[in-house]
Amino acid sequence: MRCTLFAASPRAGGNSDRALDEFAQGVREAGGDCNALYLRKHRILPCVSCGVCEQTQGGPCPLAEKDDSAPLFDALLSSDFVFFASPIYFYHLPAHFKAFIDRGQRYYEAALANRSEMLALPSRRAAACLVAGRKKGERLFEGAALTLSFFLEPFRIRLEPQMGLRGIDASGDLASNPTDCAFIRETGYRLALQELSGKNGSSTMS
Repeated sequence: MRCTLFAASPRAGGNSDRALDEFAQGVREAGGDCNALYLRKHRILPCVSCGVCEQTQGGPCPLAEKDDSAPLFDALLSSDFVFFASPIYFYHLPAHFKAFIDRGQRYYEAALANRSEMLALPSRRAAACLVAGRKKGERLFEGAALTLSFFLEPFRIRLEPQMGLRGIDASGDLASNPTDCAFIRETGYRLALQELSGKNGSSTMS
């Protein structure tokens, strides 16, 4: 099982990074292998809506040779399972992560045009852990989860489950919460076992 973990926080060593570490530990305890990619370490230029990918029906993005987005998308295309760990900023995802998502327009156009490389992709799953400092907010994770779901759709990846943690703000908050750490680790363990056994059961957590 090729599992890729995307760390979306611009801050190193924060709570969402800890969430990624816990999930990775669960995957490895189940016998799976995973690779962590930290978006903050990669240069990602924002989409400028030039329209080239629409005109070429999902052809190469002209920005791809100017930044580090191509290897990140390659990992997304080739992984059997994907996990995202991200903080919530103003009810949504951090700017650098959103820039990466917006660059997915090239793959949306490719899927729309039924390009062979997109049609050949197998159906896969993704999970996410969204970490918010706010303790309240009925729709606190809704915008981020919707964006992630629609971003992943052209890659034939469905987002399930989604973990939403509230009141985790200061550095070290998650590390000092053994219950949440265990929950993330156990989720990674359970999902890895499902993938390794070929049993793609579905569940949603919030």
